[in-house]
Amino acid sequence: MSLKLAKPIANFIDANARLDIEGMTTPFSPDAVLLDNGKTFEGQAAIRRLFDEEVLPVKAIFTPETATDDNGDIVLEGPGHGNFPGSPIRFTYRFTLAENAIKTLKISV
Repeated sequence: MSLKLAKPIANFIDANARLDIEGMTTPFSPDAVLLDNGKTFEGQAAIRRLFDEEVLPVKAIFTPETATDDNGDIVLEGPGHGNFPGSPIRFTYRFTLAENAIKTLKISV
């Protein structure tokens, strides 16, 4: 990855590229919130379940092309590809970090 990203975000993106569920979950704080496709997942266990049930089966991988800072949030944009209808689809991932962990992640198209 050529983008300079905060370590928790870089770790998440790298783990997603390998479809490593443990590596994808670890960067999130225990009480993190992930908002995706109109659904809210609260806590590491719920986020891990999302990855296990919806990301891994379709081999969904997000490849960020741009990174910007928006009032402290890190906003990544790029394609997501995998075995799902419409692939690849352009996504925006908005990260909020706290105490060197991902506190929130909002995924939108």
